[in-house]
Amino acid sequence: MTLREAVGRAVARNPDITLARLDQENTRAGVQVARDPFTPRLTVGSGLAYSNGFPMSIEGSAPSIVQARATQFLFNRQQTFAVAQAREQVRGASFDVAGKRDEVAWRTASFYLDAERAARVLALARKDAESLQTVLEAIQAQVKEGRALPLAEKQAALQLARARQLAEALDADQAGAETQLAIAVGLSADDRVRPVAEQRPPAALPESEEHAVEAALQSSQELRKLQSQIAAKGLERRGEKAARLPRVDLVAQYGLFAKFNNYQQYFNTFKRHNGQIGLSFQLPVFSGPGIKAQMSQTDTEIARLQVQLNSARNQISADLQRAFRDVRKAAMAAEVARLDLDVAREQLNVNLAQMQEGRLSLRQVEEARVVENAKWIAFYDAQYAVEKARWSVLRLTGDLVPAIEGMP
Repeated sequence: MTLREAVGRAVARNPDITLARLDQENTRAGVQVARDPFTPRLTVGSGLAYSNGFPMSIEGSAPSIVQARATQFLFNRQQTFAVAQAREQVRGASFDVAGKRDEVAWRTASFYLDAERAARVLALARKDAESLQTVLEAIQAQVKEGRALPLAEKQAALQLARARQLAEALDADQAGAETQLAIAVGLSADDRVRPVAEQRPPAALPESEEHAVEAALQSSQELRKLQSQIAAKGLERRGEKAARLPRVDLVAQYGLFAKFNNYQQYFNTFKRHNGQIGLSFQLPVFSGPGIKAQMSQTDTEIARLQVQLNSARNQISADLQRAFRDVRKAAMAAEVARLDLDVAREQLNVNLAQMQEGRLSLRQVEEARVVENAKWIAFYDAQYAVEKARWSVLRLTGDLVPAIEGMP
């Protein structure tokens, strides 16, 4: 896959994002649960019973063949704030999904770069092993001819063993990174995703560090989530305070009475069909200290969230400053690595020319080739560090996913 394909697939199929979306659906259902008391509730049943003497009540209602009861909140400020709080929690869950998307995109991009680096460096390490094998064979021939000491053969064998060990380690690193990349894009642990060899343009950074910090503070999903949690807690506190306000409920009920319950003997008028509809008013007179204690707990939670919000803002600014420093350091290291590689390549060209003139041996040329491969590895590592540092800046500013999706 290309980097764009890997990140796009991860954003669409990663299980972490799927779980965050399921949590968001759960909070949406919570809004309906909170609004439910404001919709009519109708219960139909029966209180059928035989009465001997005065018809007493059954579960608060007179004995009847059919019973129906309807209730609905008309004015309940505490429940109204509960509905508003549930809606705010849905908004907060959307920030959590967006934040999880950015996190998955960053993790996928990191795995992609790790796998890409491991593949490039592994190819160079294998070339090193081939060159060192040639050096070892040349030294072995010199030892047989008496033109080199056995110690030189042992040293060459040691260098070859180290090169092969490095190649094996890099092969394991590549397999691990490709497996992690497969999991990140929603595949199984038995699969492996290999990066496509491609030339990617450098990621465009904000024009200045100050603009980057401002953009990060405005787009941070973590800050938005904390702000949403503070707003939700504020609504919860208002709902707790509203517990002292009056409540108005709509109530209605119907009963189908039977003559065998002796209603005619104890009441002046008997009707089989009976119903009533009206309003129920409740005015809390003394609510106890519990409401005040709940409000105090909510105030403590709001204060804690405010501290977390301020700390997160400071951390974002500090992380961006460090990310920009990392970009500058990586760019300087990449320039040094490029110059060092140019020197090694030029030296190899000189050695090849001297070997054609008979002034250098094949052993010396292969040793120069090993040095060049080492410089190539350093150069690839420097490029990897630069690209990862630039992606890190975009992750903090919230531009990582748009930047990758906009790649050609």
